[in-house]
Amino acid sequence: MATLEQLRFDNTYARLPAGFGARVHPSPFPDAKLVSVNPAALKLLDLTPEEAQRPEFVAAMGGAKPLPGMEPFAMVYAGHQFGVYVPRLGDGRALLLGEVRDAAGAKWDLHLKGGGPTPFSRGGRTRGAALHHPRIPVRRGHARPGHPHHAGPGHPRQPAPVYREAVETGAMLVRMAPSHVRFGTFEFFHYTEQTGHVATLADHVIAEHFPHLAGQEGRYPRFYAEVVERTARLIAQWQAVGFAHGVMNTDNMSILGLTLDYGPFGFLDDFEPGFICNHSDDRGRYAFDQQPRIGLWNLACLGEALLTLISEDEARAALATYQPTYNAHFMDRMRAKLGLREARDEDRELVSDLFARMAEAHVDYTRFFRALGHFASVDGADTRPVRDMFSAPEGFDAWAGRYRARLAAEGSVDAERHARMTRVNPKYVLRNWVAQEAISRAEAGDFSLVDRLLGVLSDPFAEHPDAEPYAAAPPAWGRHLAVSCSS
Repeated sequence: MATLEQLRFDNTYARLPAGFGARVHPSPFPDAKLVSVNPAALKLLDLTPEEAQRPEFVAAMGGAKPLPGMEPFAMVYAGHQFGVYVPRLGDGRALLLGEVRDAAGAKWDLHLKGGGPTPFSRGGRTRGAALHHPRIPVRRGHARPGHPHHAGPGHPRQPAPVYREAVETGAMLVRMAPSHVRFGTFEFFHYTEQTGHVATLADHVIAEHFPHLAGQEGRYPRFYAEVVERTARLIAQWQAVGFAHGVMNTDNMSILGLTLDYGPFGFLDDFEPGFICNHSDDRGRYAFDQQPRIGLWNLACLGEALLTLISEDEARAALATYQPTYNAHFMDRMRAKLGLREARDEDRELVSDLFARMAEAHVDYTRFFRALGHFASVDGADTRPVRDMFSAPEGFDAWAGRYRARLAAEGSVDAERHARMTRVNPKYVLRNWVAQEAISRAEAGDFSLVDRLLGVLSDPFAEHPDAEPYAAAPPAWGRHLAVSCSS
């Protein structure tokens, strides 16, 4: 394991030509303290949890005293936001502190959210307000330094305010990903007619993250085809686990097929295909059931931005693989969630019929699939734990008969199926009402639930008896909580 001072920086993005962003000194909070740290993220950097308790850690990650080798850098990009092209966006309140190489040679961006103003700041939003383990590729949260005084109104030393829909406590978050390059990064250089920079960016991403294509003839269309495949697989995983991103603008789409910049996200409570988790999305462009379509639309935008490197025919050929890839991966995920070992033609209809009945009865998505693992496949077995979730149980009975027959057709053994389903159907997801409870406690100065939930969600498939309430259906006050792009 390494010490903080032994982190090895390899800031390849900051060494790209002028025009890719701006070097910016962070604007740290005075007397910041560490609120929470993710031990799994520290391990990726070869750091121990004890290393994070040092004052030097907070000073470095909060921007007060950058480590030797850090080169804080605000990245420029553009993007289609709710279908409308915005010509210049960029890291308005975030900074790439540096790129760390771990002992195995993997590279991790350390990205400080809420680090103060940059040349790309919009509307004064320069601070933050105070999903890896369901097995969806995401950017990791690393550490959240916050202001040391989190008392309620009337405290003589109040935290630095942040103005969103309301005045909130300021915070900073250090997040990690192999890269923070977005579809919109390519769009910026394409639409500003900096075609040389489009090629430079593509070669940089290929060299760092698609090394098998580096220097190869025809690398650009192959690169684009791989991005299409990764994105299709990612969104299939979102749909299978019931995750709504909330703001699928092209500037929030990772070139590596990671879940990036999901501020107003939400996991399904009641199964509602048209679920909208972002109250800014008044037309439902990014509703849950629209995510696969929007993924393809965003990839088409990326393809247009690459047309100086690939032909229209090559772009169309890559895009044509999206839907088959998505369909195949989504069905693989759903078969696993249903405990099926074999692929059969009737499986798509079995899933569609189930979703129709779940939507009609407003069945809790996560709790249903977790409970289905206990389904007994023998005729006449008691199905009440699952059946009782349906307001029209006879509809479930009809589907259960088909499901029972499907299990019998492949010789399914209940105990083995239950074990498989438990490994892929999480008991815990970060529902908005759970996050709100953690936020409310934190605003009162109690951050214990933040760390408790971090531990639970680090292993969401396991039983956590002390966290059982967070696997329950939302309480009345927590149903359909509205969040926004500022959340």
